[in-house]
Amino acid sequence: MAKLLNWAFFYRKLKEKNLVIFTPLDIRRIFGVSKVAATFLVHRYTKRGLLKRVKRGMYTLYDTAVPDLYLANKLYEPSYISLEFALSYHRVIPETVYEITSVTTKSTRHFNVLGKVFTYRKIKKEAFSGYSINQQRGFTFFIAEPEKAFVDLTYLLIINNKKPISRFDKKKINPTKALRYAKLFNNKKLIRIIKTTLK
Repeated sequence: MAKLLNWAFFYRKLKEKNLVIFTPLDIRRIFGVSKVAATFLVHRYTKRGLLKRVKRGMYTLYDTAVPDLYLANKLYEPSYISLEFALSYHRVIPETVYEITSVTTKSTRHFNVLGKVFTYRKIKKEAFSGYSINQQRGFTFFIAEPEKAFVDLTYLLIINNKKPISRFDKKKINPTKALRYAKLFNNKKLIRIIKTTLK
């Protein structure tokens, strides 16, 4: 245990494992310590400023810059980046979106983490698809295809009695693919709007 309390050893082991974000459970697995010992270690090093608390039960090393889009996937799982942020990322809409928006099959949530705002909106499990793997600074993340981001946003707008977006680049959206994704929601109004909006 004395060895484990040595910061140099702790730091080196985490770097070897290439763990950018970790939990006390990860510490238990890496060092073979008890739940109490793992909690003590992260608390001790966080208090000393050697670890940064990302959110409750989730940490990163003090000198690690966690890519925003990688963090978005890890903060709340399962999730993938979608809605306004993904549409801006794919240049479907002209606006720059700073809030990182995602969809999840779990409850809607909102986090302020490391100076960024992360929002997660709930969709049906049957519609949790249509995303691909991209990279940011060597880290992989899941983000919706342009068509799926457009359908996800349209769905959430109409179920909240809001108007669908009207200002977007139609050339960036494949109508056939968008309609296929819309059908996953089993919502007649959504299907009708996607058909008329993209015709």
